[in-house]
Amino acid sequence: MNLALAFTRTLFMVLSIFFMTVYMLSGPTGYTGGNLAVGVILGALLGLALIGFDLLFKRFNLRAFNVAILGLFIGYLMGQALVLVLSAILQISAASIHLQPEVLEVIKIALFLFGVYLGTLMTIRASDELYVSIPFVRFSATAQKKKDLIIDGSVLSDARILDLAGSGVVDHHLVIPRFLVKELYIQAESQDETHRTKGKRSLEIVKKLEALPELGIRYNDTDFPDVKDPMGKLVRLARLLDANIMTADISRVQMAAIEGVRVINLHTLSNALKPLMQAGEHIKIKIQRYGKEPRQGVGYLEDGTMVVVNGGGEYIGETIDAKVLSVKHTSSGRMIFCNAPDEEGGYHTEYDEGQ
Repeated sequence: MNLALAFTRTLFMVLSIFFMTVYMLSGPTGYTGGNLAVGVILGALLGLALIGFDLLFKRFNLRAFNVAILGLFIGYLMGQALVLVLSAILQISAASIHLQPEVLEVIKIALFLFGVYLGTLMTIRASDELYVSIPFVRFSATAQKKKDLIIDGSVLSDARILDLAGSGVVDHHLVIPRFLVKELYIQAESQDETHRTKGKRSLEIVKKLEALPELGIRYNDTDFPDVKDPMGKLVRLARLLDANIMTADISRVQMAAIEGVRVINLHTLSNALKPLMQAGEHIKIKIQRYGKEPRQGVGYLEDGTMVVVNGGGEYIGETIDAKVLSVKHTSSGRMIFCNAPDEEGGYHTEYDEGQ
């Protein structure tokens, strides 16, 4: 939780307690210990209710809030119009229609609430068709709009983003925050050689993305000085722009998901597009260690896919031409089961990835 949010919650908690306490002490009985205690308790409950509403609407982005406010305004006008129409009808037919004041008030309240509810509901349902321009507020159609992708530093250090950008799938939808570019320049001037190399490579990829004529990459100048965590800034920006985040850092996925922002994992996307190997195909694989079962060997493809080779335990450190038996999908990717060149039979076992 950032400092501004903590300060706001604390301020409203204090104000709630203060106002409720003053109200209780200004009653007919005046200043008593009981009134003071009741005022503090009621104020604390009111403050907790406000914080509860804040947590309840945590995923409510700015555009949805603006649409709801506009809907309430339109509903208010609709409700007032219905009440005025009812009053006009009663005035015209005053001689023939006689209603008790209590009944009339109930009817007016019901008509007003009906108008507010109907106006708000219709506005929310038609939010994708709104084209309204208000200072600091923008409504635009989103029914057929593909969300923008805000890319983070881990994506910019991965050359696969160039292949994805060149495919045309993300044309005019990639957004790079300016604060991220500033961090890359700082990283490129770091004293640490690893960080410096990574920063320079990321800046080179940014330049290559800019050079793609059809990509239409955009920069966003919005910054959040009160947020120190880079991922926190990305999440805030994504919620502000109603956009998704693309990352190659698996550890960041969970944090963004908690904040209600969808994360596109570059590794998952890459794995989904990999061609499946068919049984009977041959692959070149270097056997790096022993497997779980006797005579089993384990190797890895360039993308990290584990290859379990029956009879491969005899070829540790060697590159062999293995025959694919099957491909198993797991939560962390794919595993390929093969036979060594001199291995007969087509068995394989469930392999423990923790081995």
